[in-house]
Amino acid sequence: MNAAADLVRAYYASFNAGDLEAFLALLTDDVVHGISQGGQEVGKPAFRAFMAHMSRCYRERIEDVVVMTEPGGTRAAAEFVVHGTYIATDPGVPAGTPPASGQTYVLPAGAFFTLRDGKISRISNHYSLPDWVRQVGA
Repeated sequence: MNAAADLVRAYYASFNAGDLEAFLALLTDDVVHGISQGGQEVGKPAFRAFMAHMSRCYRERIEDVVVMTEPGGTRAAAEFVVHGTYIATDPGVPAGTPPASGQTYVLPAGAFFTLRDGKISRISNHYSLPDWVRQVGA
């Protein structure tokens, strides 16, 4: 049994189930969130706000998750595929991106995790924004 890998898998299972409270329960109070090609936010309240924004603009499911961990159980990485629908125009997308109209996308992605006391204390997501923009029609 690999507790670090199980924690990361639970993170994605909670996301896919749309269970925000279970999802947030897996994070430390001072979680650091590195937003792909964006800034960094700290704390559960910021992560909750980020997730609310994402839920307004996107419907996503994470599939084909592969989790890798280091022997000490303090770091992990995941590679996965995001299957999504752009459901409401996000004002934060690059200029020239068309408004949301239900466009679908399939986007390879990855994340890096730091784990502490059985919870996720850092997550940094990475994907190709130009690929996403191309898929939604810009």
